[in-house]
Order: sequence, then C-alpha cells, then structure tokens
Amino acid sequence: MAKAGKGEDLIKYITQRVVTYMDTPVEARRERQMERKNRAKESWQTKWFGMVPFGVKMWAGKWGSASKPLLKRARELNMLRLLRKQVKTASNSPSSGSGTPSQP
Repeated sequence: MAKAGKGEDLIKYITQRVVTYMDTPVEARRERQMERKNRAKESWQTKWFGMVPFGVKMWAGKWGSASKPLLKRARELNMLRLLRKQVKTASNSPSSGSGTPSQP
C-alpha cells in the first residue's frame, strides 16, 4: 500500500500544478517568464565552486595584474623582496661608497 500512496501523491501534485497553470492568465505567465529571463545569472565558477574562485582572484590580484601566470608573479615578488633587502643592507653599511665623507 505504501507504493500506491506515493503514486497518488504524485498524481495529486501534478494535477495541482496543471490546474494552477491553467488558472493563471497568459499575461501573468509571460511576465513571470520575462522576470526569470532578465534575472541576473551567477557565473558558472560561482555555481560550481562557490566563493573559492573569487577568493583566488582577490589573492592573486595582490601580486600584480591578473593576466600574468601565478608562478611568474611569485618569482617577480620574490625578486623584489631580494632587491629591497639588498638596498637596505647597502644603505645601512657605513662603507657604502656614497661619496659623502663620514663625520667623526
């Protein structure tokens, strides 16, 4: 008897849907269809992966333009850090050879 109950529920649900569809005016159905059509769609990345692609884009944007590959940007960032470190050590050393005489 349990299977018959599920079948009856399905028929009842389908019948209700058909009746409500037939009772709504054509213009109301068209308006609802246009609303659904004009609704903003979410991108497939967001639909499949949630907010992860957005987070990766934000994280990658810190290193420069998003058109460069990630590893290339990482290398450039590392080179910049090394260059800054060299400049700091060169400016802190007293024999930097800047041409200005040191005062006693």
